[in-house]
Amino acid sequence: MALLSELIQALKRLLKAQGITYAVLAGRLSLSEATVKRMFSRGAISVKRLDEICQVLDIGLAELAAEAHRERAPLDELSAAQEQALVDDPALLLTLYLVLNRWQQKEVLERYSWTEAQWTLLLARLDRLGIVELLPGNRTRPRTRRNFRWRREGPMQRFFQHTLLPEFFKRGFDREHDRLLLLSGMVSSRSAEVIERRLQELAEEFDLMMAQDAALPAAERVGLSLVLASRPWSLALFAPFRRQGEAVGA
Repeated sequence: MALLSELIQALKRLLKAQGITYAVLAGRLSLSEATVKRMFSRGAISVKRLDEICQVLDIGLAELAAEAHRERAPLDELSAAQEQALVDDPALLLTLYLVLNRWQQKEVLERYSWTEAQWTLLLARLDRLGIVELLPGNRTRPRTRRNFRWRREGPMQRFFQHTLLPEFFKRGFDREHDRLLLLSGMVSSRSAEVIERRLQELAEEFDLMMAQDAALPAAERVGLSLVLASRPWSLALFAPFRRQGEAVGA
């Protein structure tokens, strides 16, 4: 249904660009203007009718599909339902991770235990969810922006806080590429804003590096996770010593 809606919107843009009104289109299709208006408003257009309208526009269905894709805005964030589907199925979440990091099918099947049919099914599910577009040869095109964000207090953020974050800190940070810095102190509000800005800049630089290295084979890349956070915070174990009404922060 989402694809059909996008195709209809593309048709409307193309009709307007060529100056073809519903009345003119109705005449060329041997239909009443009311029927054409109803067809577009309800989105009830068959493939045969799409082809007939394309003939009026002197374009092919492939050109119509390309126009629909061209106007499709990348997703800045997923819907709650899309995030929940990923949280509910680890295999689907892993598939999205691999797709976003541009793993080739050959690399996936060498590293993971899926068959080609299982991998195809997972890609098709991401396509149906509207997160990626599945292309011939099991190639994919993400529907998201490269640096899309998870929903604030959404299913994925809750999953991260309750499940992934404890796992992240479960073992020590003593291996190659491991690094842990725990800094705590008192600064001015102005300095706190500078720190927040620097964290954002680091996140953007990390995203740029991922984009630059995406063309490398998977074997030449390292799966790296950064947790960047700052907040006014005081250890709960200090609470018994704080005077009632004193602000948290020391």
